Amino acid sequence: MKWKLSFFLLFSFTLLAYSQQTDEAAKIISLLEKESATWRSGDGKGHADCWHIQPYSRILISTGNGTALDIPPAAMKNTDPATMGNGGFSVNTNYKMSIQKNSAWVSHDELSTSKEGTKSYSYEIRLLEKIKGEWKLVGQSIHIYKPE
Repeated sequence: MKWKLSFFLLFSFTLLAYSQQTDEAAKIISLLEKESATWRSGDGKGHADCWHIQPYSRILISTGNGTALDIPPAAMKNTDPATMGNGGFSVNTNYKMSIQKNSAWVSHDELSTSKEGTKSYSYEIRLLEKIKGEWKLVGQSIHIYKPE
């Protein structure tokens, strides 16, 4: 009888932990989708709301021609709509993540389509922290590539 109770408790705790991880993963994906959409729509306030800049924040972009860009993190909070995306949409796939209490890292693939129909591809790594109960981006690395 004790082993049945022990098994039940272990199973219940495992299920509860998995459920909490799944809820947190869904919240993170929702934030990343919002960040992508607000960038493309030129919604500076909505985009800034996705970020919480820390002293260690960093944004690195590797372009398709081999150039590396080190973007000042403050640019994510003080965005000029004129320098943001100009329409179009993106589709993020292949999410992989590690969530540890109030921090997480996520990798995903992104296919961006401009309003003219031009497609670009990137692998992205996003760094997040839970600030006042909400997930916020604190850093990212984007690697643009040309598919074969």
